[in-house]
Amino acid sequence: MDMHEATGLQAQGTSDTATELFGSFHLGDDEFALPASCIREVVNYPAKVTALPLSPAYLEGMFTLRGSVIPVVNLGRLFRAEAPRAVATDKIAILDFQQVLIGIVFQDTGEILRVPASARSALQYAAGDSHAVIAGTILLDGGARLLQVLDPHALLRIENVPHVLALQATGARLSTARYHAQSERRQCVSFHAAGATFAFEMLAIQEIIRVPELHSSLLNSELCLGRMHFRGSQVAVVDFGALLQAPASGTAATGDQRVIVVRLDDTTVGFLVDSVDSIVHFFGDEVLPIPLLSKARAAMFAGCITKEGLGDIIFLDHKGILSQAEIVEMRDGHARLYPAVTETAAATHKAQRRVYITFTVETRFAVEIGQVREIIDFSGAITTPPGMPACMRGMLNLRQQMISIIDLRQLYAMPALPDDSTGKILIVERGNERYGFLVDHVDNIMTISDSQRFAAPQIIRTGEHDDLRSEMDEMIDIGTEAQRQTLSVFQCDHLLEKLGAALPQAA
Repeated sequence: MDMHEATGLQAQGTSDTATELFGSFHLGDDEFALPASCIREVVNYPAKVTALPLSPAYLEGMFTLRGSVIPVVNLGRLFRAEAPRAVATDKIAILDFQQVLIGIVFQDTGEILRVPASARSALQYAAGDSHAVIAGTILLDGGARLLQVLDPHALLRIENVPHVLALQATGARLSTARYHAQSERRQCVSFHAAGATFAFEMLAIQEIIRVPELHSSLLNSELCLGRMHFRGSQVAVVDFGALLQAPASGTAATGDQRVIVVRLDDTTVGFLVDSVDSIVHFFGDEVLPIPLLSKARAAMFAGCITKEGLGDIIFLDHKGILSQAEIVEMRDGHARLYPAVTETAAATHKAQRRVYITFTVETRFAVEIGQVREIIDFSGAITTPPGMPACMRGMLNLRQQMISIIDLRQLYAMPALPDDSTGKILIVERGNERYGFLVDHVDNIMTISDSQRFAAPQIIRTGEHDDLRSEMDEMIDIGTEAQRQTLSVFQCDHLLEKLGAALPQAA
C-alpha cells in the first residue's frame, strides 16, 4: 500500500538537498517519527488481537494480515509498564524490518516530513536503557516542534528472525493448489487456556479425559499439580495456565476442564486446560510463523493457524513445551516414587490402539477419529429449504461448501434438546459431499485398545429406526473395572446408507 494512501500524510517540503523522509505519529502529548523506508502501511486497530503468552508486558498480542502474523507493540508500555493498553480507536504502523513485520500502536498519524540534516540530532544511552529506542530528535518550526525519532533496529528485537524468514521463504516457493493436492491434510485439537486458543497436533495426543482425582506428589510445584493413574502408570499433571505464567483466576474448577495426555518422547504428561474445543484440519503451509519478542519457552510456539469462525489458533510444538530437565524430573521422579501398577498395563499399551471421539445423543457413543473431518458448534445460520425431511435441520454454508445437517434426535423420535445452541455438529466427508450430525455434546477424545472392542449383541442390532444403537454393530469398553462403561461405536456409513433416499432431496 502506498504510504500516502495508508496514512493520509501530507509532505512538508524543504529546499535542503540533504534530506531524509520520515513519517510522524502521535502518542499522548508526544510526537514520534519513523524513517519512511521502514513503514509498510498504517491500519486501524484490528477487532481481534490474540494474546501471546510469555511475551513482554508491552506486547498487546498479535493479529494476522494478508498471510503474515503481526506482533503489536504498545510503545507507551515499553516506556512505562503502567501506561494504558491500546484501544479500538488507535492506529497501528506496520514496520518492515529485515523482512519481518511488526506493528507499533499510536493514537493517530501525522504527516510525511522531508527533514534536513541540520534539523536532526542523535542521542546516546547507557547500555540497557529502555529509552534507547529513541535514536534522536527532529526540531522543526524554529525549535517550537520536537519529534522523537524511533530506531527500528532497537525497537524490533525479534528473537527468531532466521526461523521466521526460513518459513516465509518455504511458503513463497510453494504453489498452494499443487502443495495441497500433493500433501497430507493434518489434524489438530484446539483448546482454551490462559485466555487464548491453542492446538496440539492430533498425532501428539494419547487421550483427552475429564479431570480425574489428582494425587499429591513429592514433585508437586506451581507447575506440576500432582499425579494421576493412567494406564498402569503414574503421570504428572501440568497446569497449562501456570506454564504460560497466566494469573490465577481464583475460580473453582469447571466441568469444561480437561486433561490432554501427550507423549513427549518416552514420557507421558497430562496438561490441564480450561476446555477442549474442536478438531481442526490444516495443511503445513497454513501454519504462519510467529515473530517472537521473548525467548521464554520459544520452542513451543510452532506458528499460528487462522480459520474462519475460529480466529487465530496458536499451534504448539509439543516437543518444545517442557525442557529436557523438566521432562526427566517428572519421568524419573515419578517412576522412582510411584512404580507402575501392573505388567498387564504394559502389555495392553503394546496392543493396537485406535483414537475415538466420544459424544452424547441422549446416551454416549464413540466414533473413530478418522471418520470425522471436524467438529463445529451448532450455528443459527442453518437454512431450511421447503420440502426437506423432518430429520434434516437444513443446510449450512461452511467455508463455501454446503453441509446437510442431520438431527439425530429427530430421526430417532427423541425429545428435542432444550437449547440447540449447546449442541455440536460432527462433520463427515464422503467423496465430494459433507454431512453434519447434530449431537448433544462432545465428551472426550480417547485411545482404546482393540482388545476393548467387540461385536454388539444381536438383540440390539435390529437395524430399525427405533434406537440409534440399533445401527451400530460394534461396541467398546471404557473406564476401569470399578467404573466401566460400554459405548456403541458410531459408524457413519451405516447411517448415511439408511438416509440415502432422503439426502439427495436436501442436496
